[in-house]
Amino acid sequence: MHPLVLLSLAVVAWTAATAAAASMYKCTGSGSIPIYQESPCPPGRELRNFDTHPADVSVIPLRPVPGTATRVAVAPPSKTKRDTAFAKNKGKVKGGDPTERKHIGVGMSDGEVVARIGEPDMTTGGKGRKLARWTYMPIAGDAHTITTLILDFGKVVEVERKVVR
Repeated sequence: MHPLVLLSLAVVAWTAATAAAASMYKCTGSGSIPIYQESPCPPGRELRNFDTHPADVSVIPLRPVPGTATRVAVAPPSKTKRDTAFAKNKGKVKGGDPTERKHIGVGMSDGEVVARIGEPDMTTGGKGRKLARWTYMPIAGDAHTITTLILDFGKVVEVERKVVR
C-alpha cells in the first residue's frame, strides 16, 4: 500500500478512538445553569464527572422493536368490596361527627381522629412514607370548610381549616 494511504488510515483510526473515549463533564455555567462539555470543568464548577459517576439512566425505545414483546397486557383491576361500598355510600358521612372537625388538634392519633370525625374523603402518602395528608371535604355540619390534616407516623402534626364558598 501507498504510505500516504496508510498514514490517512492511521489518522482516521486514531481520531475515531479518541472520539469514542471522550469524557463528559457537567459544569456550572453562567447564572448557575448546568452545561455539558468534553473538557474538565474549571475549579469549583464541576457538578458531575461522568467517567467517575456514570449516569444511572436507562434508555427505553419509543416504538416497539418488531418481533419483540415490549408491552405486557394487564387485566383491569376488579372492583373490591371497598369500591362497591364507596359507590353505595357516596355523599354520606362515613362515621364520626362532622361538627367535631374544628376540635381536632396537634398530637392526636389517627385512630382518635377516625373515631371522632370518620374516615377522610381523600388521602395521600403514608404508605412507606412518613407523612400522610388527610382531607375532609365540606359536608352538612361543617359546610363550606375543607379540613386538611398532616400526620407523621400516625400523629397529627398540622391542622388546616380553609373556608371555601
